[in-house]
Amino acid sequence: MSQPKRILVACGTAIATSTVVAKAIEEALKERGIDVTTRQCKASEIKSIVSGYDLVVTTTPVPSDLGIPVIQTLAFLTGMGKEEVIEQIVAALKD
Repeated sequence: MSQPKRILVACGTAIATSTVVAKAIEEALKERGIDVTTRQCKASEIKSIVSGYDLVVTTTPVPSDLGIPVIQTLAFLTGMGKEEVIEQIVAALKD
């Protein structure tokens, strides 16, 4: 069995916003049969913990030179464009 894809979810404080986003990603990908694990962090922590992750999803600007795909979005908070972002996440995890 393949290992779950690892997604780092970042926001400003790693408290409420990243929790909402992480849970929404987990639920959406589970519905699509994609096994993922998420970890929440502060945007300022990304560079020190990104190693070993397949994707970063963030609600705030982060460095773009992380060596893995980065998706910056508020869609999981606003609901606007959420399906499109989920498709971006699925595509990024397939690469």
